[in-house]
Amino acid sequence: MNILYFSWIKDKLGKTKENITIDENISSVAELITFLKSKDDTYKEVFKDISSIRVSINMETANMEDSISINDEIAFFPPMTGG
Repeated sequence: MNILYFSWIKDKLGKTKENITIDENISSVAELITFLKSKDDTYKEVFKDISSIRVSINMETANMEDSISINDEIAFFPPMTGG
């Protein structure tokens, strides 16, 4: 699974992307976040308040409850504002 990070999420993690292998039992964005938070304290800090994070699956806006699969591209970014 390819994961992309943008804005302050990228800055805090110190990376723009990573390719990870997930277990088959991880089937939603929320479960992916739980998995990432278990990796280390930096992920735990970044994902502590998911209300400040938006997500897309394969370049389509998604919700935390949406299903994912091992071949998806997941992107995490802060809320966007218009102007």
